Amino acid sequence: MKNITAEELKSRLNNGEKLNIVDVREPSEYAEFNINGKLVPLGKIMGMQFDEIEDLKDEEVIVHCKAGMRSMQACMFLEQAGFSNVVNLTGGMDAWKKLA
Repeated sequence: MKNITAEELKSRLNNGEKLNIVDVREPSEYAEFNINGKLVPLGKIMGMQFDEIEDLKDEEVIVHCKAGMRSMQACMFLEQAGFSNVVNLTGGMDAWKKLA
């Protein structure tokens, strides 16, 4: 698993890169604030219910949560499920919000 900082992610988005971002928070957290990632809560990933991102197994997938812990778990599960290039956003949305 690789890591990416909020600064690096923001820079890549600002440069217009098309990124595969997966948000593993709960729907209520997503509704409060999000960066347009695909919502796949950690519970679904741990239950191997991630059909909506199955086609990204060979692409870079950037995973984030609120603070970086759930996304780290999700990255480990996704790697075990055959995803070859998962990246954890260190500090999660907490770090992202500090950039604003």
